Amino acid sequence: MKRERIAGGMARICFIFLLIITVPSWSGAVGPAEVKKDDRCAVCGMFVAKYKPWIAQIIFSDNSYAAFDGPKDMFKYYLQLNKYAPAKKHSDIAAVYVTEYYSARLMDAKKMFYVAGSNVLGPMGDELIPVASEQQAKEFLKDHKGKAILKFPEITLEHLLRSYER
Repeated sequence: MKRERIAGGMARICFIFLLIITVPSWSGAVGPAEVKKDDRCAVCGMFVAKYKPWIAQIIFSDNSYAAFDGPKDMFKYYLQLNKYAPAKKHSDIAAVYVTEYYSARLMDAKKMFYVAGSNVLGPMGDELIPVASEQQAKEFLKDHKGKAILKFPEITLEHLLRSYER
């Protein structure tokens, strides 16, 4: 009887352990892609790996991805998906990542604050600078003469085409 209880307890512990390690894979969370040396920006064609501090990515549900040499090109692609990837729909997008300015880590693009019009330039010149918090965005805006702080859903093609006066 005692052995049966111990065996039953061990089986429950094993089940809980397996549940804990497999549930994250059921969540649908998709991590960033490993950018390859020959990956080119899906908008401008520049080699992306050379600009690690600026890399942005869109990951699709079929595990394909589009890589970019900066957030600005990523937004051009995202906002004009039918132009750059006619076979894809926004519903095919599993995740969007940008390299956060201060940590230099790829992070969820939809959670970032973007500073526009600053004196910090990316590989293609004017760039939207992604930072993780609103407080960091305010400090960055002040320190680098930024013009606006935007959240992901606020960014439009007009913002991307606008030349902020310096």
